[in-house]
Amino acid sequence: MISSSATRRVLVAAALVLSAAACAPEPEAPPASGGSSCEPGALPTLTAGTLTVGTDQPVYLPWYLDDDPSSGRGFESAVAYAIAEGLGYPQEQVAWVRVPFNAAIQPGPKTYDLNLTEFSVTPERAQAVDFSAPYYDVKQAVVSLGTGPAAGATSIADLKGVRLGAQVGTTSYQAIVDQIAPSTEPAVFNTNDDAKLALSNGQVDAIVVDLPTAFYITSAELEGSRIVGQLPLGSGTPEQFAAVLDKGSALTPCVSEVVERLRADGTLAALEEQWLASTETAPELR
Repeated sequence: MISSSATRRVLVAAALVLSAAACAPEPEAPPASGGSSCEPGALPTLTAGTLTVGTDQPVYLPWYLDDDPSSGRGFESAVAYAIAEGLGYPQEQVAWVRVPFNAAIQPGPKTYDLNLTEFSVTPERAQAVDFSAPYYDVKQAVVSLGTGPAAGATSIADLKGVRLGAQVGTTSYQAIVDQIAPSTEPAVFNTNDDAKLALSNGQVDAIVVDLPTAFYITSAELEGSRIVGQLPLGSGTPEQFAAVLDKGSALTPCVSEVVERLRADGTLAALEEQWLASTETAPELR
């Protein structure tokens, strides 16, 4: 039989335990997923209150009009301002910087918050930079002069023996290597301007560029040029353009959220219709 004094000791001990439990701090709630706030206009940008957007120099239609990214005219210029507005930065709070294409995707600190220069998402690039959600699905196209050796090609096999070229570091160049696999090594150019000049001078028989650029080249830049055809997408995820950000940028989830919203509400589709030519007139090469 337990004595009354022992019973009292047990009751006192239990009371102390209950009191300590009541006074103990509650465990902290885990941080919300995403880890960063996307409060409009108050993001950790390079310059407080300003969103800095990068692009190459020069830039061309249909992506930018008259090499003036700040105009809001051209598909990527319009998309950049739509993203900025979604992030809480009106047009007057957007600054532009020029960054060479290859330098923009190298590791290290960036001079921009995000960059729109027809950057295709690739695993290799994703090791050095962040990509937003994609804003455009793209195909590559082959452009030749109307009387050149490549002009009559109707299949990928027809292109294996012609001299091909593309801008260095682009997925256009990679498409030549991977999808066409020509018998001679493709020529590499610093810019699309250099590639177009080489085509017009007969240094190459055809160049590969993204399809909207091919439409612009053949309609407004190289007289007598034509689109031989577009390269197939193949299986899996299509080639996609996305905004480039610094690796681990706190802005990446915020930019992606806005891009997904612009896709869902039809803004991206409307801008494509306004600025990018239809693909229906370009045959697909097999």
